[in-house]
Amino acid sequence: MSRLQTPDNLSLKHRCYLSLVRGLARLPLPLLQAVGGVLGRVVYRYGTSYRHHFDGNLVQAFGADAVKKIGPQAQAEAGKAMFELPWLWLHTRAEILQTIRSVEGWHHVAAARGAGKGILFLTPHLGCFEITAQYAASQSDAAPITVLFRLPRQRWSESIMRYGRTRTGMDVAPADLSGVRRLIRALKAGESVGLLPDQVPAVGQGVWVPWFGKPAYSMTLAARLAQTGASVLFAFAQRLPDGQGFALSCRPPSSPLPLDDLSATAAAINQELMKLISSCPEQYLWGYNRYKTPRGWNAQPPEINL
Repeated sequence: MSRLQTPDNLSLKHRCYLSLVRGLARLPLPLLQAVGGVLGRVVYRYGTSYRHHFDGNLVQAFGADAVKKIGPQAQAEAGKAMFELPWLWLHTRAEILQTIRSVEGWHHVAAARGAGKGILFLTPHLGCFEITAQYAASQSDAAPITVLFRLPRQRWSESIMRYGRTRTGMDVAPADLSGVRRLIRALKAGESVGLLPDQVPAVGQGVWVPWFGKPAYSMTLAARLAQTGASVLFAFAQRLPDGQGFALSCRPPSSPLPLDDLSATAAAINQELMKLISSCPEQYLWGYNRYKTPRGWNAQPPEINL
């Protein structure tokens, strides 16, 4: 396991939190995932707001039966996604790569690099979304890769998150205008960028486009980055059962993105993300309030053609 220095300015309480994360990281990954699976269902049962969004999103995407058919496993997988993070942040690159059992579609990466293009990896909150950038950073035809880094609300966790995301071949850019400029420069230089595009952005940074049959405020950043001429690849690391590791895959869009229009591009990206999520709905984080109205939007969401 990698060694992390404790920041000097942490309070005693936050030092205890950090020690807890370190302790969890020392446990075997299969055990962490097993514990996370149990606690994921506990959180669902007792988290009223979380359960409301979880069930509502599932019903919107797959109908009323989805709560029973997909819900229980999705609850467990959400817990696994959280509990595996300490292990992924603090273990060495070699240990992390050993958990990847198969890789599919990597020839698309090699082709993009051979053509001298930058590579935009788009990964929804599906499966183990932390490990895709780690793998890309380890491969000569994808490294270096830059990812956006938003400061966590719990500032004690900043050092550990930054530590886990700044390895050899991997760097972070702040989630502001300067960071966006860094991403654009990286792509134009033929480098790689990783982005989680299924989040509700701030007002002025998104458009209302369909998401599982309902208008959702969706980021335009991915569309703007695609306009650099970079190759767009959708990446997904599926969590294998019984702690066996992960199966990573990446693929290009099923049809060319309409890059001349940001709204159309954002809608097309959403369509590709929905296809990916539908291939493994049990491992998507359904508890996120994907349909929320961003702060500062003082009107009803506009009507759009679905």
